[in-house]
Amino acid sequence: MADLVAVFLFVGVIAYCVLGGADFGAGFWDLIAGGAGRGREPRRLIDDSLGPVWEANHTWLIYCLVMLWSGFPTAFAAMTSTLYLPLGIAALGIVLRGAGFAFRKASIRTPEQRVYGAVFALSSVLTPYCFGSVAGALASGRVPTHGNGNAVTSWLNPTSALGGVLAVLACAYLAAAYLTVAARQQADPHLLRYFRDRAVAAGAVTGVVSIAGVFLLRADAPRLFHQLSHRALPLALLAALCGLLGLALLRAERTRGLRATAAAAVALIVSGWGVSQYPYMLGTHLSLQDAASPDATLWVLVGVACAAGVVILPSLVLLFRVMDRAEAAEPAAPETP
Repeated sequence: MADLVAVFLFVGVIAYCVLGGADFGAGFWDLIAGGAGRGREPRRLIDDSLGPVWEANHTWLIYCLVMLWSGFPTAFAAMTSTLYLPLGIAALGIVLRGAGFAFRKASIRTPEQRVYGAVFALSSVLTPYCFGSVAGALASGRVPTHGNGNAVTSWLNPTSALGGVLAVLACAYLAAAYLTVAARQQADPHLLRYFRDRAVAAGAVTGVVSIAGVFLLRADAPRLFHQLSHRALPLALLAALCGLLGLALLRAERTRGLRATAAAAVALIVSGWGVSQYPYMLGTHLSLQDAASPDATLWVLVGVACAAGVVILPSLVLLFRVMDRAEAAEPAAPETP
């Protein structure tokens, strides 16, 4: 039962990484889009793409929190009492990001739009970095079983830094790939090339950092390195294959299947971490079985997860289809001379 609930939990983690991660990545490209004039068109496409889904994707974060604290309360207590700094920063970033995005759209004056846009963009980078650093802390065993670990070194360490950087890069790659498809649907060749080039760059940098990170993990998290190079190696190779296929599609300006390929690459990377972590919740000192709630609670969570799949998944699929049709029907904005 503990393994089954852990699988349902990790499905939510992957969904949040693939869907919510693209939202965070859009904020990254918003941050470096340039001034009001140069960045107007990229930011318009970002706003159009994020508008219908940026709140809906946080459903998966809520789902993960409920599954974690209900299914594995010992691990949840250890995580929150040790990693309260990155988790608190991430929570603040989510709130500020939403406020900045909403108020920028409602603002009329350019100086106000710049302030709110900066809040939105910076929070979109800081939040995934903190989530990635939390994953690095868990994987490297820096969270004690009974919690109250070092509040600083638990997430300010080489493995956590690698996790944070990879999280930001993966989000940037996802967002650029998705926005390339959105630009094609709006028949805007300028924005298609704009985000295609950025997706290629983000994908290439992510690959280089991933390869370099292998040597870092060998020194700082030897068990994680061993598991990634053995048990999770097939997933890592599939992720690399999907990444290369995505880059090939981008170079050829082919958008059919691009979203699925990019999402699969990120999902396989996250799955590789999960497989490497199994059967432990925290490092090598707290197993799933030891951290799990009683079976009666786990049965309820299985029912909740099944109900969530019946209710949430069709709703999200319908939302994305409606949004895709709206983007395809929307004419491209005329280019300003």
